[in-house]
Amino acid sequence: MTPDENRQIRSRQKSRAIVTGLLLGALVILFYAITIAKIGGGH
Repeated sequence: MTPDENRQIRSRQKSRAIVTGLLLGALVILFYAITIAKIGGGH
């Protein structure tokens, strides 16, 4: 494998990791918002 191929694979893995992290963050924010809405709506 050439160094250039290694670099391409690594950048692909990095972008996938970033997308996965953003999705996880969005899910956390979504659950947080739902929880706040439930607690706020219950009173």
